Amino acid sequence: MHTRTLTENELSEVDVVILCGGTGSRLRAAVDDRPKPMAEINQKPFLDILIDFFCEFGFRRFVLCAGYMSEVIRNYYAGRTGPCRFIVSDEHTSLGTAGAIKNAEKLIRSDTFLVANGDSFCSVDLAEFYRSHAARQALMSMVVLETENTGDCGLVSLDPSQRIVGFEEKKQEHRSCYINAGIYLFHKKIISFIPEGAGFSLEHELFPKLTKQRCYAFVSDEKLIDIGTPERYEWAKECFGDTS
Repeated sequence: MHTRTLTENELSEVDVVILCGGTGSRLRAAVDDRPKPMAEINQKPFLDILIDFFCEFGFRRFVLCAGYMSEVIRNYYAGRTGPCRFIVSDEHTSLGTAGAIKNAEKLIRSDTFLVANGDSFCSVDLAEFYRSHAARQALMSMVVLETENTGDCGLVSLDPSQRIVGFEEKKQEHRSCYINAGIYLFHKKIISFIPEGAGFSLEHELFPKLTKQRCYAFVSDEKLIDIGTPERYEWAKECFGDTS
């Protein structure tokens, strides 16, 4: 059972940065009139499913890093009502997953902030994740999933204390049985590792720089749902009970 209410007040002060800037080229055969996170499941954007899940834990302030067709995201969340606040960070050129965070730096208010991919979902206990991150005084914490089927997910190597000691992105031959679930807690100091105004990747460029820092994994047995391809999008619909 998720213990989401225990840190609800604390998590309301933690910003959530959602990476929504990709072009979604692989999904366009199924969804070509909107950015990938706005693809609909049960007649609502996938991004709403993510945000509603985060809100259950008490998160209230969301920075949406948008690039391709960003006006769709901006217009939709300008009209969303409720207790949450949405700020859109526009990318005018492709900045990559880390570059998008650097671009949004001035919009991020909390010293510790959550980062999530806008095209994937994992029902992890975010209250426990936050507690683990705080207890370890980590610079970065990452949700990882233990699996035998790595697919095209990033692989993560851990030491016995669950400190992250290596990364191997989307490679079939591997020694690690953990994959990156695309959900992180960052201390704001991490932004200093990202160059200004350049395309820069979390997975390929930032994370390999951090293996000597205090970076830890939070191991979950939940499944990862993503909508990156038409086939995965259909599977995601099934997972969320969308029969349309």
